[in-house]
Amino acid sequence: MKLVLLAGGYGTRISEETHKKPKPLIKIGTKPIIWHIMKIYSFYGIKEFIICQGYKGHMIKKTLIKDVKKEGWKVNFVNTGLKTMTGGRIKRIKKYIKNDDNFCLSYGDGLCNVNVKKLIKFHLKSKKIATLTAVKQPNRFGVLEINRNNLIKEIKEKPMSYINGGFFVLSKKIFKFLKNDKSIFEKDCLPKLSNKKELMAYKHNDFWTCMDTLRDKIKINHLWEQKNCPWKLWA
Repeated sequence: MKLVLLAGGYGTRISEETHKKPKPLIKIGTKPIIWHIMKIYSFYGIKEFIICQGYKGHMIKKTLIKDVKKEGWKVNFVNTGLKTMTGGRIKRIKKYIKNDDNFCLSYGDGLCNVNVKKLIKFHLKSKKIATLTAVKQPNRFGVLEINRNNLIKEIKEKPMSYINGGFFVLSKKIFKFLKNDKSIFEKDCLPKLSNKKELMAYKHNDFWTCMDTLRDKIKINHLWEQKNCPWKLWA
């Protein structure tokens, strides 16, 4: 099975770094985060990658090319357009997986210690079009439960709730739900799949994080420096 990596966005929320390079090239230790993601999947035997490039995409190939050869990976670096949305990027790589019934998909900024083999097995058993990894995260704010009379029944302080953690497995039937470059995978495609009962959640209650802000980068690098990095499955 191949892994498709979405690595073409502008990364505006971490512009301190992305004014010089694409977000997937922000480093954890001495290696870019996209390398860490590829190592996670490689640990589970997935060594074929399709990287959807966009903003400063040429830098990704230039940075990774030595590691690709060293690791024995097969990588297609695909220019999926500068302003293309996530769904459009996936649609543009259809020809690279035309012989595959299913494929994995991840964002270029998320880390997780999910067991990818079990995730794939869960997806195949369900026979649905899409499976996402659902991870638990605390809500940043308190949540109010309000009754019909606008009385507050309960205040839940930073409750835990499941969110989309990425780390998808998708059937090639997904392409029927992707219209054009403006298609947003999360807002246009996933709700349609949910309505058709074709979207499964693989619950993962262990480590997950993403590099969305400078604060996230500092936190993740601190974990790496302290050798407390649950996503590092390789020796």
